[in-house]
Amino acid sequence: MRIAVVEGADGSGLLQAIAEDGTPAGPVERAADLAAAVGRREAAGRPRWVWAATGELYPRLLAAGVRVDRCHDLALTEGILLAADGRWGEPRSFPAAWARLEGRPVPDGTAPAPRPGQPALFDHDLPGLPDGPELLAATVAVHAGQQRRLAAGAGGVRGTAGVVPRGAGPGGLGLLVAAESAGALAAAEMAAAGLPWRPEVHDAVLTELLGPRPRPGAAPGRLRDLTERIGAAFGQPLNPDSPAQVLRAFAAAGTPLPSTRSQVLRGVDHPAVPLLLAYKELSRLHAAYGWSWLDTWVAGGRFRPEYVPGGVVSGRWATRGGGALQIPHALRRAVVADPGWTLVVADASQLEPRVLAALSGDVGLARAAAGGDLYAALAADAFGGDRARAKTALLAAMYGGDVGQLMTVLRRRFPAAVDYVEAAARTGEDGGLVRSILGRTSPPPSQGWLTAVDRAGGPDPDAAEGARARRAARDRGRFTRNFVVQASAADWALVLLAAVRRHLTGPNGPHLVFFQHDEVVVHCPREEADRVVAALSDAAEESRRLVFGDTAVRFPLAVAVVDCYADAK
Repeated sequence: MRIAVVEGADGSGLLQAIAEDGTPAGPVERAADLAAAVGRREAAGRPRWVWAATGELYPRLLAAGVRVDRCHDLALTEGILLAADGRWGEPRSFPAAWARLEGRPVPDGTAPAPRPGQPALFDHDLPGLPDGPELLAATVAVHAGQQRRLAAGAGGVRGTAGVVPRGAGPGGLGLLVAAESAGALAAAEMAAAGLPWRPEVHDAVLTELLGPRPRPGAAPGRLRDLTERIGAAFGQPLNPDSPAQVLRAFAAAGTPLPSTRSQVLRGVDHPAVPLLLAYKELSRLHAAYGWSWLDTWVAGGRFRPEYVPGGVVSGRWATRGGGALQIPHALRRAVVADPGWTLVVADASQLEPRVLAALSGDVGLARAAAGGDLYAALAADAFGGDRARAKTALLAAMYGGDVGQLMTVLRRRFPAAVDYVEAAARTGEDGGLVRSILGRTSPPPSQGWLTAVDRAGGPDPDAAEGARARRAARDRGRFTRNFVVQASAADWALVLLAAVRRHLTGPNGPHLVFFQHDEVVVHCPREEADRVVAALSDAAEESRRLVFGDTAVRFPLAVAVVDCYADAK
C-alpha cells in the first residue's frame, strides 16, 4: 500500500491511499495533526509514503518523533526519469513535474532550495500551483505518471552511437528509484541525529596546527609565521594566497612556473616550496574547517550536515555547505562516540575495480575480485607480483590515461573489462549517453561540445578546430568511461545504505550518522556493536545480489569498531 500525503501550513495535512500503479485506492483523509496521523498509519502497516520532497517534509515528522520506513520522493524520481529520457537539465521539482503533466509553463527551478525542515512546503509564488485537496490530487497524478513511465521502461535514449541500453541490473530503474528515496530518508535522519562531535577536541586540533584562535578577521599565528618565512626564502615579502605574486617571485628566482598548483610545486627545488605546501594545507584547513566552521556547524555536541542525495551526476551525494563529505583526517579526532556508545565504521574495499569486474563479466578480473586484495591478486595474475603496476593499469583503464605497456598487458589478460570501459569511452566520444547498472543516465554533451565537433566536421575545418574537437571528444570519452563505473558504484552504495538503514532501530538504538560515497558510520550502544557488524555484512551481500545479480565478485566491507572516528583507519 502507498499513501500520498501533503502538509498544511499549520501542521495539518491530507492523506490518500493509492495503489501501486498510482490510482486512488481510498478517500481523501484530513488530519489536524499530520505527524500523528502518519505515525499511526506507519505503525499499522508500513506503507510507502508518496510526497513531493523528503527534505522538505520528513525533517518535521522526525522532529515530532515520527520515523517512516519507506517513501517515494517525487522530485528525486523525476530527476532520474528525466535523465533516462534524455532530458537532462529540465527542472525536476514537484511543481515542474506537475506543470509538465498539465501542459502548463514549467517553472525554471532557479529558486534556492529550502533548507531541510524549513516550513516552506509549496510556499512558492507559482501561477496555477494548487493547494489543499487539489494539491493532493496533483501529488497523486504526478506519482501515477511516474509509475507509468517506470512500467513502460523510461529510457531508450538515442545518441549518435544509437540506442543506449538501460543498465542490466536485476532491479533496474525501479530499484534505483526506491534506493534514491530511501537514501533521502537516511539523509534527513542523519541530519536530525547528528554526527557526535567534540568541539573542545576540534579547538585543540586547530590550536595544535594553527596556533591559538585569532581575533575575528586575523590570520592564525602559524599562517603568519609561514608567510614571513616564505617571504624570507624569496628575499621579498609576498602574499602566499596570491598566485600572481608567487609566480613572479619564482620567475625572479630563475624558476618560471606555469601555475602554483601543489603538483607543480613539488617538482621544484627551492627552499620556499615546503613552506608554500604547508601554508596551502593549513590555509585550506582554516578556511574550510576552522573556528568559524565550528561555530556555524556544531551545536549540542553534534555536527548536522545538510546532505543532497543524488547531488552529483553520478548519483553520489553532495552537501549544502559544511563539507561533510571531505572531513580532514586530523579533525576526525573530534568525532567521538557518546559514553557507553561506540562507532561502527564500514567502508567498501576497492569498490570501483570490483564494480568493473561485475559489470563486464570478465572472468579473470572477477576471479581477482573474489577474494581480499584485488590489486595483489591482479598483480600475481598478470603483473609479475608488482601491485603498484597492477593498480596503475586498472585505474588508467577506469579513469583514462596513457600507461603504455601496462594497458597492453591488461587488455591481453582481461579483455572483457577493458572492452567494457573502452566501449563507454567511444560512446562518449561520439556524443552518446551511457548508464549505470541500474539505469542512471549520464548528461548529454554540452552545446559548446556539439559546436566544436560540428565545426570540425564542416567543409573546411582548420587545424585548430580539429584539435579542439579531438580534445573535446577525448575528454568526454574519459568522462563516460568513468561514469559507467562510478555511477554503478554509487548504485551499489545507495542500495547498501538503504539495507543498513532497514536493519537499524532508530535514534534510541543503533542508527546511521554518516555516509560518504562507499563508507557508512553507525552510532550504537556498545553492547550492540556485534549485531551491527553482522547487519553491515548482511547488507553488503544483499546489495551485491540486488544490484549485480549472479556474480562471483564480492564486495567486502572493512569494518572497525572504535570510540573515535580517526582510529577507524
